[in-house]
Amino acid sequence: MKFIAIIPARYASTRFPAKPLAILRGKPVIQRVYEQATAVFDSVVVATDDERILNVVQEFGGRAVMTRTDHKSGTDRCFEAFRKSGSDADVIVNIQGDEPFIQPSQLQTIKELFNDPATDIATLVKPFAPDTPFEKLSNPNSPKVVVDDNWNALYFSRSVIPYLRGVDESEWASRHTYLKHIGLYAFKADVLARITAMPQAPLEKAESLEQLRWLSAGLRIKVGTTDVETIGIDTPQDLAAAEAFLNNQK
Repeated sequence: MKFIAIIPARYASTRFPAKPLAILRGKPVIQRVYEQATAVFDSVVVATDDERILNVVQEFGGRAVMTRTDHKSGTDRCFEAFRKSGSDADVIVNIQGDEPFIQPSQLQTIKELFNDPATDIATLVKPFAPDTPFEKLSNPNSPKVVVDDNWNALYFSRSVIPYLRGVDESEWASRHTYLKHIGLYAFKADVLARITAMPQAPLEKAESLEQLRWLSAGLRIKVGTTDVETIGIDTPQDLAAAEAFLNNQK
């Protein structure tokens, strides 16, 4: 199968404007994401809505395409960029532009999930540690996933799923393996075209999780696991933490 990695990168951000261009140990964040992607994929494209990001990507030798400014999600931006790229890839991998520490092992796992021809969409999870406090487990900004026996997603939720009846919440993480969703997706090309044309589903609106639209439509989301905890850059404080992390790698 042919793969293309697309990295949506917006300039505007409420919490951290110009985030893709922020410098992380001498390189823009978007360049670090791009370099991680090229370790696994021969074809990598940045999808942006701002010429400043386009110019920076081209300056470091990367490929970028301009997309509309009014997309509601990175998935929609990803599809527009795929069409404009002229690629004939079978699978599009959507890598978030604020994940400079995305690991080649994670990207390789995503690729391998398509060895199952029934896979429509692929994503990753990381098991919560058994000593995870309930406060962290129940954080609504950290969606959880439940899977079937073949590791196809059954449901995603901001709530803690499953509910452990008759067990004190302080013991939940030690009594069941909870799965934290990692926001990395890959789509078959025809599936990506379908989902971007779908209206929002009631479950998606309820939880504000677009993957529930795909499940509601009957698409099969294959789930892989990773033991890597990456540092996403959402705020200037995250950037400082990432800089400290790199400095500790010396």
